[in-house]
Amino acid sequence: MSTTVKCPTCSTAVIWDASSAFRPFCSERCKLIDLGDWAAENHRIADKAPTDANLTEQYLAELEEAFMAQDNQFFKE
Repeated sequence: MSTTVKCPTCSTAVIWDASSAFRPFCSERCKLIDLGDWAAENHRIADKAPTDANLTEQYLAELEEAFMAQDNQFFKE
């Protein structure tokens, strides 16, 4: 019994077995389109933790300050 799935790119029916070389995609073209979307960051895996923009900016500023202090100390020695 063969299973049929929809191509994630174009929704064409694809038979899910060893003869379908590009499964779950219907073709190499659809596979490359999807790869390009991931590379362009059009797709991403969602982070479940909520982000606080102010906390993030504050944390980055503190990290940057700490790294600058380390760099300055390195050049003084």
